[in-house]
Amino acid sequence: MAKHRSAALVQEGITQLTGRSDSPRLDAEVLLLAACGINRTALARDPDQPIDAQSADAFFSFLKRRCRAEPIAYILGHKEFWSLDIELNDATLVPRPETEILVEMTLDAIPRDTAIELADLGTGSGAIALALAIERPLARITATDISRAALTKARENAKRLALDIHFVEGDWYAPLNGHQFDAIVSNPPYVRREDPALETGPAHFEPALALFAGDDGLDCIRTLCAGLKDHLRPGGLVVLEHGHNQQDAVHALLFATGLESIVQVTDHAGLARVTSARMPR
Repeated sequence: MAKHRSAALVQEGITQLTGRSDSPRLDAEVLLLAACGINRTALARDPDQPIDAQSADAFFSFLKRRCRAEPIAYILGHKEFWSLDIELNDATLVPRPETEILVEMTLDAIPRDTAIELADLGTGSGAIALALAIERPLARITATDISRAALTKARENAKRLALDIHFVEGDWYAPLNGHQFDAIVSNPPYVRREDPALETGPAHFEPALALFAGDDGLDCIRTLCAGLKDHLRPGGLVVLEHGHNQQDAVHALLFATGLESIVQVTDHAGLARVTSARMPR
């Protein structure tokens, strides 16, 4: 007879996660489902089903990690983004809802029946490039990253989803060999290195290379803006994600670079998180 039952394990998870998670029941259920290899329908059908010892051990291992504030996406190794299942590793950021705003903003500016060349700089898991490739199949997409481990995972995601994306390793524009694009998108590092909010919590588990960008968080955005004149075609589009308090600085950097039609979009909290602009024709 099985020693553990699902209802008791979920309750134990809720007890341990209360005060450590904003959604203790949901977290406990998700971790149990992953440990047992069952879906939510199966759990709902029999909420007090027997759980074998191996699955229970996996659940308690997951629960221990979650109690240390490790994001569930890292525990499970994947995260949904734009209705795609994106696999992750410790070199990639967890895709965030704010980044879907960047995808939406880019799609709004690119007709579905247009064959364009687009670059996703600092692609990480490849989430942005994958979402754009799904929605704009005629686009020829190049994705870069300085992290070989992140780029490996991005390639694996593209292969699993049967999407044709050209991945190249290197720092920002370096691997592009001066090539110009119709659109450039990026979710670069934009956190200032001494930000006290990142000393604890989920970000503590994310790769520093993908988070931090100097004393003011703008070093990478400065590099991206500086390279636009050489890599963005006349009339071309750039779309950048940035911090909630960086909108004025990003606007100024794009304006100083000579771009026009600068537009900023807010997230669900009303904070400007994504900025687009055009290279003059």
